[in-house]
Amino acid sequence: MPTSPTNSATPEPSGVRRRALLGAAAAAPVLAGLSGTAAAAPGSRRRPRALPGGGDLGPNVIVFDPSTPDIQARLDEIFRQQERAQFGTGRYQLLFKPGTYNGLNAQIGFYTSISGLGLSPDDTTINGDVTVDAGWFDGNATQNFWRSAENLALVPVNGTNRWAVAQAAPFRRMHVRGGLNLAPAGYGWASGGYIADSRVDGTVGPYSQQQWYTRDSAVGGWTNGVWNMVFSGVEGAPAQGFPDPPYTTLDTTPISREKPFLYLEGADYRVFLPALRTNARGVTWGNGTPRGTSLPLDRFYVAKPGDSAATLNQALEQGLNLLLTPGIYHVDQPVRVNRADTVVLGLGYATLIPDNGVTALRVADVDGVRLAGFLVDAGPVNSPVLLEVGPEGASADHSANPITVQDVFIRIGGAGPGKATTSMVINARHTVVDHTWVWRADHGDGVGWETNRCDYGVVVNGDDVLATGLFVEHFNKYDVQWNGERGRTIFFQNEKAYDAPDQAAVQNGSIKGYAAYKVGDQVTTHEGWGMGSYCYYNVNPGIVQHHGFAAPERDGVRFHSLSVVSLSGNGQYECVINDTGSPTSGTNTVPSTVVSYP
Repeated sequence: MPTSPTNSATPEPSGVRRRALLGAAAAAPVLAGLSGTAAAAPGSRRRPRALPGGGDLGPNVIVFDPSTPDIQARLDEIFRQQERAQFGTGRYQLLFKPGTYNGLNAQIGFYTSISGLGLSPDDTTINGDVTVDAGWFDGNATQNFWRSAENLALVPVNGTNRWAVAQAAPFRRMHVRGGLNLAPAGYGWASGGYIADSRVDGTVGPYSQQQWYTRDSAVGGWTNGVWNMVFSGVEGAPAQGFPDPPYTTLDTTPISREKPFLYLEGADYRVFLPALRTNARGVTWGNGTPRGTSLPLDRFYVAKPGDSAATLNQALEQGLNLLLTPGIYHVDQPVRVNRADTVVLGLGYATLIPDNGVTALRVADVDGVRLAGFLVDAGPVNSPVLLEVGPEGASADHSANPITVQDVFIRIGGAGPGKATTSMVINARHTVVDHTWVWRADHGDGVGWETNRCDYGVVVNGDDVLATGLFVEHFNKYDVQWNGERGRTIFFQNEKAYDAPDQAAVQNGSIKGYAAYKVGDQVTTHEGWGMGSYCYYNVNPGIVQHHGFAAPERDGVRFHSLSVVSLSGNGQYECVINDTGSPTSGTNTVPSTVVSYP
């Protein structure tokens, strides 16, 4: 771990500290016109009245313009409510109309998203800061989850903006006219994080951040790294150096399509749909109108908490897209996305909770669906699958217009009892999973080896799937099981389940423990870059994990920049991948690495 300029002590690994504290505390086509109420044939059932598109965004979307009075007071009020509400029900979206705002410090707490409403980040400038720090948790940033910043330009008051986040906290389409500090005040423990389509004019300082992924961006400099810093398509990125310094640098990102976003055209809300890019590098904005298309808000059903799955499905069947406003949505049947080019966009961490063991959302084998910006929280009755992208056996070619899954997060337990067998299944070919955190909770309510059991985090059956920014943690068996051909992962972060009671509980046949990332034995082509797995078996520190990664030994299956870490000796790895790589060493929290495999 690095030391701070003001503190010469080496920070303890974030996973160790996090758990110790907790232990002490306990281009889319124009859609068809909307159908009206049809006249019923004799003896037939009348169709339900057509749902309207567009409308009010609801009470938890707070819209500011430069003339709004007392903006700071409103921001502070929301932050006070959300600062410590890690498993609370509050959800907020803060929207800033284009213009200039002076003297603000928007502190961002749990389930809070802040966004500008211009087509470019530079349309909405805050002379001030958008801040995430960790005072609520004694300077430990490893639980600063579920918050985001998008589409703003910042001129930090002191020259550097602080964004000390952990998982599920994207920083997208931002322009920082200064530096960016990813560590908390005091340079305490931190475990993040993700940046995309952003420009930082100054230097990015991760300091105590264990790992970070930056995609299709531009930085003025990058100061250090702890275990796993990954860059793809980043202008100004440091050169490849893994493991010392721990930089994995790809010149371009093979396929990317930025997340849809809400913006204003005059007084009217629209949703911009960025265009697909191949071999991408740098930001998508800054040179005139960005490439892509847009849809007016009246092509969306503006969903409100309390809307049923039947209502959401009726809207989809009518040809509407979904805009999920902030709040909790209980669904007693799957939300079914069956039409090509459908957009399901959440604001303020809108959350789907499946009731009675159903799948929360299913996508058909169709082109161009965009899922973005929402959380799926497992219910108390076991769901076989929480999110299914493409049905079993999906085979259509989506290469020209892939399905994208962006800032879609999944949680099992933590906010209460939750169970599933598999969290996310990707069956559709050419799907792009761009930043997800799939998390079986290791703290909070409803947590225990069997209490919030979920065997598999992400299962990929489709061919030609790309994951950029894959965070998957704590599952009872494989965190990632990849069965499809020609899969690629750029950046992977994992912690094995902390709460395994004994070696037998994780025994995988003759193998000690389930790999964090398993490539199917039949796969002939696969590639991964910048991938780390950590263990912290705090219930039984004697557990041995044979390896973090498992894959068939073939020339077409290749990995770059792999690491495994035992946090203070709570469990050990014997190897890094298959039977290759040195074991982790005693209580020393030092990575064991493999630069290239085979």
